[in-house]
Amino acid sequence: MPVVHQGVAYRVADAHAHIYPGKIAEKATDSVGQFYHIPMQNVGLPHVLAQLGGQAGIDRFLVCSVATKVEQVRSINQFIEEKCKKYPQFLGLAAWHQDVQDIAGEMDDIQRRGLRGIKLHPDFQQFCIDDQRMLPVYQEAHRRGLPVLFHTGDSRTDFSTPRRLMRVLEKIPDFTCIAAHLGGYSEWEDARRELAGTNVYIDTSSSLFAVTPEQARKSIAHFGVDHTLFGTDFPMWSPQEELERFFALGYGEEDNRKMLYGNFAQLFRLQD
Repeated sequence: MPVVHQGVAYRVADAHAHIYPGKIAEKATDSVGQFYHIPMQNVGLPHVLAQLGGQAGIDRFLVCSVATKVEQVRSINQFIEEKCKKYPQFLGLAAWHQDVQDIAGEMDDIQRRGLRGIKLHPDFQQFCIDDQRMLPVYQEAHRRGLPVLFHTGDSRTDFSTPRRLMRVLEKIPDFTCIAAHLGGYSEWEDARRELAGTNVYIDTSSSLFAVTPEQARKSIAHFGVDHTLFGTDFPMWSPQEELERFFALGYGEEDNRKMLYGNFAQLFRLQD
């Protein structure tokens, strides 16, 4: 069932959702909520995402989880692979860690599993986006056509600032990446001032609750409607609530279609 707004039916992809194995889902969800001092609305279980997202009319989900230790990378990627097979509406992003030694070997494993890109959360993983160790990772990911989704921005830390991501783009100008949270969580003005690039996408996740529609539109105008993806940051927010916040931005049908699904389908080369 598509999402219907003002009499227009839209296909929708959620470009930013987190899932966890059942045995750690509640603890992992609570940990994220405590880090951001935001009550989590759901538990990050795959079937809950599929159910609530489906009820809201979303039929594609980009799912991920973060490795805080290098030895977690393979097990997380196996979990994401398994859930993408169980839920055909899921597309998986691979976990990565800054201490991975065999970059090519790990990338081979990611692609063998059918994962579509890489998710990094520098604040949780405690590395700087522009760490020299990570440049070969970004170069190899880009060479293989694997977009990198960065948690970007947090005024309390310096790991993931928009300026650090811009330093990477200055070295790899055509790097395809997504700067989550309108380009920089809690640093939206800095993101507009510091960050730009032809292959930089943003998502709307965990931002629309905190900025005015006018501020959100300013960020989207800076990066471009053609480079903006709808995202919920599940389980932090409910899919239905985030759709309502998105439509409150007041875009027309053509722009809505791009941001809700079209850009996502193009970035991840979807045919259906």
